[in-house]
Amino acid sequence: MGQLSSSRLEGLVASMIVLDNVSLRAGAFRLEGIHLLVPAGEYGILMGKTGAGKTSLLEAIIGFQPVVAGSICLAGRDVTQLNPAVRGIGYLPQDGALFSTLTVEENLAFALKIRRVDKKRIASRVRDLAELMGIGQLLKRQTHGLSGGERQRVALGRAMAFEPRILCLDEPLSALDSETREQILQLLMTIKRMNKVTILHVTHNLGEAKLLADKIFRLVNGKIDVSDIVGNCRTSSDIMEATERGPQTVRYM
Repeated sequence: MGQLSSSRLEGLVASMIVLDNVSLRAGAFRLEGIHLLVPAGEYGILMGKTGAGKTSLLEAIIGFQPVVAGSICLAGRDVTQLNPAVRGIGYLPQDGALFSTLTVEENLAFALKIRRVDKKRIASRVRDLAELMGIGQLLKRQTHGLSGGERQRVALGRAMAFEPRILCLDEPLSALDSETREQILQLLMTIKRMNKVTILHVTHNLGEAKLLADKIFRLVNGKIDVSDIVGNCRTSSDIMEATERGPQTVRYM
């Protein structure tokens, strides 16, 4: 990364997610020299047209996609060569990827069990998550019979179970009907308000981005353009308007 100025070093220390000159390659697809910075505790939205590389960047941060150049730092630690299990990221993929052979309760407890957390602490954390996600009545259910909104609540709870400092969400609202999208938007806003977690969320929906984001990152022609969001009301009426309006067309020059 070379010699850093004191002001830039302070900025990096205060940031939770830092991509510095990152390059990715997968077959004919490539991204070169990507820079992205999400300050600690902020909600970042990553937008871009289909095929721009949004999911590839998210997967590089998580550790699923190898980095061929540059570095990725999380909470001040270089994780570029570390495997996903030790990066401390809660991840919600597009399809939720729930464990179909486990109950809702077992899905929520999974990340804690593999970390050998005490059973009493697991039970307490599962109760807290079920209350936050509004899924207490579903704990004994199998996941295959759940609605789309219920599945997303369970998947989000599972991603948060071990209290990660970073959440990566890959289009978590894209497959939901307008009423369910409104409910999950409200839930994401509650999570942002109540938890000291840094979030990077991929979406195509500009209305969704404006409601949730502190920063919007647009991936255009292989480069990141950043916009700060200031003074958004983010009220219930704002959410209803955004969900009724549906995805807005965004022009990428």
